[in-house]
Amino acid sequence: MQISGGVTLSGGVNLAPGSGGSSGGGRVLGTNYGYTSGGYTPSAHVNIIDKFPFSSDGNATDVGDLTNTRSNLAGQSSAESGYSSGGGWHNGNFNTIDKFPFSSDSNAADVGDLPAAKGAVTGQSSTENGYVAGGGGDIDKFPFSSDSNATDVGDLTQSRYEAAGQSSIDSGYTSGGTPAADIIDKFPFASDGNATDVGDLTQARTAVSGQSSTDSGYTSGGNAPPAVNTIDKFPFSSDSNATDVGDLTVARFNTAGQSSSASGYTSGGGTPAVLDVIDKFPFASDGNATDVGDLSAARRWAAGQQY
Repeated sequence: MQISGGVTLSGGVNLAPGSGGSSGGGRVLGTNYGYTSGGYTPSAHVNIIDKFPFSSDGNATDVGDLTNTRSNLAGQSSAESGYSSGGGWHNGNFNTIDKFPFSSDSNAADVGDLPAAKGAVTGQSSTENGYVAGGGGDIDKFPFSSDSNATDVGDLTQSRYEAAGQSSIDSGYTSGGTPAADIIDKFPFASDGNATDVGDLTQARTAVSGQSSTDSGYTSGGNAPPAVNTIDKFPFSSDSNATDVGDLTVARFNTAGQSSSASGYTSGGGTPAVLDVIDKFPFASDGNATDVGDLSAARRWAAGQQY
């Protein structure tokens, strides 16, 4: 584990396709639980791993701990495990890649390092690899098949922080970010390479979180400023701009994003007051989110995973 100076506050982190049974065009989507890991409460950085059900609306429970307390981190999901990578606290940034099992409620283990310590990152996932984008301009990749370090495999079109992450079958996406941007970047999973700018959000904003359905990427909340409640949607089938398709229950930023096979979730965040809200919005139709539960502790700058 390495810590470097100069933490930058992170946005909502990211989404990655999870597991649990429902296949989405060759990709496995979450059907069981969403997870919110790490983050910052009104007074302290935390190592909490929360879990909440997809099958029914309800509160999250604390089911384990990360290896260290930190916020501003990225989340990834394989078929068997959740990952929390990078992040920081008031003394600096981390290069830690933590892994925790979906099959049982337990603590995370440190299974690798990013090429450099960095915070304000976002995450994406293919079926084989986890990705960490932003916190600068790099795109890092680490394998799910073995516990090992990440490698730098490409660059975003613009160096930025506090962006959202989305994942299709074939590509990773990074949307929004600091400095306030409306950029939607796309990079390939099949080969290592740089991202390309493929569209725009409906407004430039930072501190956003990402969700993914089989067909579309979503970017929710953020800070324009002020805080916004916007839920943007963009298609995976073609490179094009996003459209505003609904609202969160509370305008907020620095949220975590999760996705089931049917719905997108936005948890925690700030207004700037720190919240414990878990919002849910449907993938089948464009519409507003509903408040379906609470985290075990109000916090912002957390990472999201799904199973």
